[in-house]
Order: sequence, then C-alpha cells, then structure tokens
Amino acid sequence: MTDPRRAGLAAVLPVLACPLCAQPLERAGESVGCEAGHRFDIARGGHLTLLGRTSRTDTGDTADMVAARQQFLDAGHFAPMTAAIVAAAGGGPVLDLGAGTGHHLRAVVEAGTPDTIGVAVDTSTCAARRAARVHPRVGAVVADAWSRLPVRDGSIGTVLNVFAPRDPDEIARILRPGGRLVVLTPDPGHQAELRVHIGLLAVDADKAARLRDTLGRVMRPAGTTPVRHRMRLGRQDVDRLIRMGPSTYHLPEPARRDAVARIPEVTEVTMAVTVSVFTRP
Repeated sequence: MTDPRRAGLAAVLPVLACPLCAQPLERAGESVGCEAGHRFDIARGGHLTLLGRTSRTDTGDTADMVAARQQFLDAGHFAPMTAAIVAAAGGGPVLDLGAGTGHHLRAVVEAGTPDTIGVAVDTSTCAARRAARVHPRVGAVVADAWSRLPVRDGSIGTVLNVFAPRDPDEIARILRPGGRLVVLTPDPGHQAELRVHIGLLAVDADKAARLRDTLGRVMRPAGTTPVRHRMRLGRQDVDRLIRMGPSTYHLPEPARRDAVARIPEVTEVTMAVTVSVFTRP
C-alpha cells in the first residue's frame, strides 16, 4: 500500500520551489533539492520544511493546540464553515495558507476532480505532521507566511486562507491568472457567548474593511458569503475550542478549567463568519 504521506508530497512537488533561490525542486532519495545544490530532508512524518534565511516559525501552533483543533473539527462543529469553503473554491492545484491539520483542504481536494492536489502550508511542524497524512493527494510544507512562499510563480489555482495571516503580494505571485483566493474571517458575533462567559478574545470590528483594503491592491473582489450557525457545545468541546486558538495564550490552564466548569453542560455558541472570494487579474 502506498504511504499517503509520500504520495501527497510527490503529487505537489511540481508546484514547489526552493526557498533560497526559487528554482524548481526535485526528489533525490529522502530529500528534495534544486540545481543550485540546496537540499531539504523529507521528515519521517512525510512533510517538508522549506524555510528561507529570514523565515520565522516561532509563532506556529503547539502540539496541544493542533490536537485540540483536530478533535474539535473531526466532531463536525465547523461543518457549515467547511461546506462554504468548498463551495467557494475554484480549480486546483489548491494551496491552504495556514492549513493547520488540513481539515478544510482535504474537503476541497475531495470535492474536486480526481487529479486535484493540495498543498498544506503552515508554520507549525506539529500541524504539518498531521496534514501530511490527511489525504494521498495533499502534501504538507512548513513555511513562513510572511516570507517568500516556496511555491512556483503562477502555479496555484486556488488559495485558501482560514483564520490565518496572509501576504497579498505573495498570494498574487503564486496564483495563476484568474486564480481564486478564498478567505474566511470571523465576524463580531462569532463565538460571542464564550466572550461573555469565559472572556475569549474579541473580534476586531474593522477586520472586513482591512481585508478589502489590503487585498484590493492586487486582487479583484468576487463576492462574499456570510455563514451563520448555532453550535451546541459540551464543556469538552468548549475546552478544545479555547485551546485550539490564540485565546489559549490569554487563558492559561487553571483559569480555563475553572471558567469551563462554570458554564452549562451544553452551551449554544454562534458561528458567524464570512467567506470572501478574490480573483487574480
């Protein structure tokens, strides 16, 4: 049986580029390399680490955050969100910038044609390990979203960006003409109940306007879709939801445990997000 981790990496290698010189990469045993002699080992987990000289990965999610995210997503709580992303996506290859466990990317790849491939990019090695085995046509890469992406110019059909940072110029560079960017951002009402009862971080009310301003320089707006849903979450679900995002840094374990214990056994929590689509001229 073919190892899906190796199959996925082989599938996406044609769209990857050396992070040091931007030349194409080719497989060479248990590593990949370019004609300039730069070599990058394939991790035992099946992912590649392709970092430039000034890249940062110290902001990547921890093992506990990634595990909590996988458990929460696998429980189906964000299914309406995933469905909206799939509906908005264009053709492949598909690159998920800030892919995490690869949950949304897998759904887009499975909904595409049989030859659709997906590149899961994240700063977290822990996330890349999980994304590397999410689907045999998904390859995982550790890279810095704020540096030059290790991806060939104009090689990507769709970029996904879900609750993650983005560099508009880099996205425009890697998208082919007519390619699509699908961005999912939280609205002010997202998870409002948990902000009241637990003190989760608030959503910036100007987020949507900033998104239009920054991406509008290099991309064309192509529509938005609001996604509204009421989630019924048990205490364990709420705990995982807190641990999987940035609120985990502001609510350390003793305080989080006490706060979760005080809420009802089942809490209705609002999902309020917007899927925005942009196209490359």
